[in-house]
Amino acid sequence: MNELEVERRLTETEARSKSNTHRIDDLEHRQDGLEKLVTSVEVLATRQETVETDVKEIKADVKELAAKPGRRWEAFALELGKLLLAAVVGAVMVWIGLK
Repeated sequence: MNELEVERRLTETEARSKSNTHRIDDLEHRQDGLEKLVTSVEVLATRQETVETDVKEIKADVKELAAKPGRRWEAFALELGKLLLAAVVGAVMVWIGLK
């Protein structure tokens, strides 16, 4: 190998080295972007879990609230039935007492 060929190969190696350095820099920037994206996805997943838990709690509360009027109506109907029964029994007792 003569001096010109060594110089040519050294120049080619330096050019390839510069090109590789630029490519590595680009890859580092892309990797940084990917790491930020992964972090963002992790945060979103955590928030989604929190929202999911909140939605489950809200659904349970809504079911409970929706059931309350039914329970109130049942309690009212039961009390009304007791009152009507007491009124009928009282009327029968008065009727018997009058005879």
